Amino acid sequence: MAYDGIITYAITKELNEKIPLSKIEKIYQPGSEELLIHLHTKKGNFRLFISCNSRSARVCLTEKKYENPDKPPMFCMLLRKHLQGGKITEIRQKDSERIIEFDIETYNELGVITCKRLIVEIMSRHSHIILVDTVSGKVIDSIKRISIDVNRYRQLLPGVEYKYPPAQDKIPFKDVRPDTLLPHDEKAIMSTVAGISPAIAREILSCSTDIPDASVKSVQPAIRLCEIIESIDKGNCKPVIYLDKNNSPIEFHLTDLKEYEELNTLNFTTINKCVEHFYFDRDISTVLQQKILPLTKTVNAAISKAQLKKQKLNEDLLKAENSDKYQLYGELITANIHLIKPGDKIARVTNYYDGNPIDIPLDEKLNAAKNAQRYFRKYSKAKTAIYEKQVQINDNDNDLLYLESVLQNIEIADTNAKLDVIREELREAGYLRKYTKLSKNRKKTKPDPTKYTLSDGTTVLVGQNNIENDYLTTKLADKTDIWMHTKDIPGSHLIVKLKPGRTIDDVPAKIIYEAASIAAYYSKSRDSENVPVDYVPVRHVKKPKGAKPGMVIFTNNQTVYVSPKLPEDTKEAKLK
Repeated sequence: MAYDGIITYAITKELNEKIPLSKIEKIYQPGSEELLIHLHTKKGNFRLFISCNSRSARVCLTEKKYENPDKPPMFCMLLRKHLQGGKITEIRQKDSERIIEFDIETYNELGVITCKRLIVEIMSRHSHIILVDTVSGKVIDSIKRISIDVNRYRQLLPGVEYKYPPAQDKIPFKDVRPDTLLPHDEKAIMSTVAGISPAIAREILSCSTDIPDASVKSVQPAIRLCEIIESIDKGNCKPVIYLDKNNSPIEFHLTDLKEYEELNTLNFTTINKCVEHFYFDRDISTVLQQKILPLTKTVNAAISKAQLKKQKLNEDLLKAENSDKYQLYGELITANIHLIKPGDKIARVTNYYDGNPIDIPLDEKLNAAKNAQRYFRKYSKAKTAIYEKQVQINDNDNDLLYLESVLQNIEIADTNAKLDVIREELREAGYLRKYTKLSKNRKKTKPDPTKYTLSDGTTVLVGQNNIENDYLTTKLADKTDIWMHTKDIPGSHLIVKLKPGRTIDDVPAKIIYEAASIAAYYSKSRDSENVPVDYVPVRHVKKPKGAKPGMVIFTNNQTVYVSPKLPEDTKEAKLK
């Protein structure tokens, strides 16, 4: 990706303009490799986001919301001790490298001013965040400790003298002048100039492709590079994100890149906003996938187990249903008891129902009367088993329906909070191990259904997990509101909120179809057409006692067939 030395230079310049002499008010560590620092300046409050994640290492100002752990990690506590309340006196880039340093003045326990330096190294999988004592030059601590077993040249441990990464024998991009001769090969130019990405290398080379004059062609890459640096210095650079055919970001920089000129773009006024937008959605997607995979694996394992159980129960039920012969055996033994001798292994008697002879196995240790009683008991036990197995099959089918609904909820979950609710739901249902000790400060997530507005202004609310489904249907919805759900297909509960005095008969067919399309979209049949959706007034929807979350029964329903679709002219919002 393009977070190269040039981006680092532009970010550092913007930070010096926006947060000079800022005071550090709060420090958080949302993830194991992330910091969020709240700053106060004369221009207002800002939030500085720092990441050393190998796929998205960066420094930028952010307006996004991040979820913080209940208990701050040790590195976060250390930074609070040393930096909170301090003042950032200088922000600079180390040479032309992807290294940003924050010099911070703060007071120690004795009220004496001390100087600390927070160093952020943006170097792919070698990215790092280190706190250094400015006077001694020693590491106070780092977000990831590096011992001598990992790196013989450079250790990052408390008390060890801080060393910069090994210098490379390259020309800093800041030292390139318009008359500098640069090679005409992407790899060669990256080996010559420090701080440029492959995208910039290709960009500056593309400017000389069609130039026949060799003398002009040899300096054209340097001229283009100087133009890019000058645009940063003059504050007129044009940060841009390039999108693929699915509108997913694939590259960004602070200048137009000819190789992507045919793609769709997003333009930004500042490089901070550009960087924030590029990485944030991808980070969210990565974190979601990391949480989704284990949950999906757990639910799929439970579904497989339930399906095997159903197969075994059906086999047992089939055996129990073929138990009428035991009653016949008992009756025939009783009718021919005088013909059966002690010690017989088989009783050959006439079946008086069809007149044919029949052989009945006997227990030679028992007399004829007790053999008859044994068959009557087996018949009675089988009849009881039919009822019990049927109850177990019904319970197992309900478990399968519930698990399939949870699997669907996992697929449509779009935030960490919603996945956390699903995880807690699975713990309560016994599919995941419960916490041995719950934190006293642990916050219970409040149900937060998704809200849409239909073409006539009608509000619809959609649950994205079974906790939200229960909240919507049993607590939030009025009895006259309309409840919707895909017919016999796992999906979300949807509530159409009606104004006081209105009933289901007052709702136009167009609105019913619009709402049903949303219900179909939030179901397992999202990619299908002509999806059946049941709808009924909420007063006809009941939750059976002891039923699992999201499981309801309903009557008096009507059904429409729709194609899954979200409203085009409305924006998704959260229920306030």
